[in-house]
Amino acid sequence: MPVTIDAPISWKNANGDDSIMLDHLQPNIVKPHVREFLTLIFLKFSDEASGRSFVRSLSADLMKSAKQHLNEIEAFKADPPVPGTPYVGLGLTRSGYDVLSVADIPDDQIFQAGMQKSDFNDPDVDSWDSYFRGSIHAVVLVADMLNDTKAQAHGKVLQLVDANPGVSVVGTQDGLGLHNDNREGIEHFGYVDGRSQPLFLREDIDAEEDRTDGTANWDPAFPLKQIIVPDPAAPDPAVHFGSYFIYRKLEQNVRFFKAEEEKLAVRFGLSDGERAGAMAVGRFEDGTPVTMQSEDGVESPVPNNFNYFSDKNGAKCPFAGHIRKTNPRGSGGFEDMEGERSHLMARRGQTYGVRTDNPNDGMIANKPEKDVGLLFMAFNSDIANQFEFTQKVWANNPGFPAVPDEFPAPGVDPIIGQVPGDGPRPDMQGAVVWGQADSLTTVSAVPRTVTMKGGEYFFMPSLAFLRAL
Repeated sequence: MPVTIDAPISWKNANGDDSIMLDHLQPNIVKPHVREFLTLIFLKFSDEASGRSFVRSLSADLMKSAKQHLNEIEAFKADPPVPGTPYVGLGLTRSGYDVLSVADIPDDQIFQAGMQKSDFNDPDVDSWDSYFRGSIHAVVLVADMLNDTKAQAHGKVLQLVDANPGVSVVGTQDGLGLHNDNREGIEHFGYVDGRSQPLFLREDIDAEEDRTDGTANWDPAFPLKQIIVPDPAAPDPAVHFGSYFIYRKLEQNVRFFKAEEEKLAVRFGLSDGERAGAMAVGRFEDGTPVTMQSEDGVESPVPNNFNYFSDKNGAKCPFAGHIRKTNPRGSGGFEDMEGERSHLMARRGQTYGVRTDNPNDGMIANKPEKDVGLLFMAFNSDIANQFEFTQKVWANNPGFPAVPDEFPAPGVDPIIGQVPGDGPRPDMQGAVVWGQADSLTTVSAVPRTVTMKGGEYFFMPSLAFLRAL
């Protein structure tokens, strides 16, 4: 029976080709791998033989499969829990495939062109981190819940680099988890992050329905074809799959953003920056969706079972709100809901940078202005239809979503939206009184507070390809 790609699958009951696919798929694609501590190692290959030797050794000695990862999760739930092993992942660029002399390259044209050729209104390439200005051939991700075990795995990767003189490290990037007082993952502006994710495994979908706030208003179930594609260079592409991996380093000016929250509150005539910030993001800092209530304080876990059907005029959550821009949940003007859903990605981001302040202390003057941010990472099956569509057609487009004729255009995404030449950003609209359309007013938007520092497109091949290289 062919691999099930038109629907989610049950990994515990997977058999036949589905089971073979999970045996050769890299972890972190169909389900996030815990990665409290993370290092990305960017590599170049100077010759084919060294590159192939490194890839074979890495995949055989240090990399596990998606199925092994899922089994480790179950073992960790036991009493006593059985610790899992570190995550080691490998992605190749188009130029990496070329150096390795692989003929059957993944056919996504945007992947083959590389991120430098994409037009997102990004800063000039000359301002990116130095190793992104030239050619990168591969990335190795090393991560775990504990820093000691992550560091041990990192050391083993570097030993393999040293054993292959034609392989060199051109740059590294550490990631470090950030949490609020409830131990929920947050990004550096202070907002709960990563709650809304497409789910591809039946076990996760059942848990979302039974153990959180349900799925009546938002269905988190997505088909595997949204994240995996046949690996064309693998021994058997019918059962060996991979995924396109998007990486972008986004530096956050936290002090500037927090000051702008307060200014936005003044422009809206609000008493403080709390709801003003929630209007820009679409959620309060604790994760409460601003379309559900006018203040924070929802019960844990953070809600995901909501849509914008009761907020057609943007009087609860502005049309420009970050999470509304990047996941319209039926309010994007699509006649076909599945068409809208096809643009969503499996996000696997991680914060980076060490904070010397308390992110939750409510102060502004002590907040960092640079060297902290988000390592945006996502898995796609179609870069043009997913990542590039989301950034260009949704986040950067001041006319999205389509709004009633009497309303001004929404403006760009206040968080990740970018305009040509970093010019003036279009105004945004919001309600002074939550939910009351007659209190809608238009004010100047939050200036850019996030700076793209570099990135690239990779393909995460099947383990079958890597080990046979």
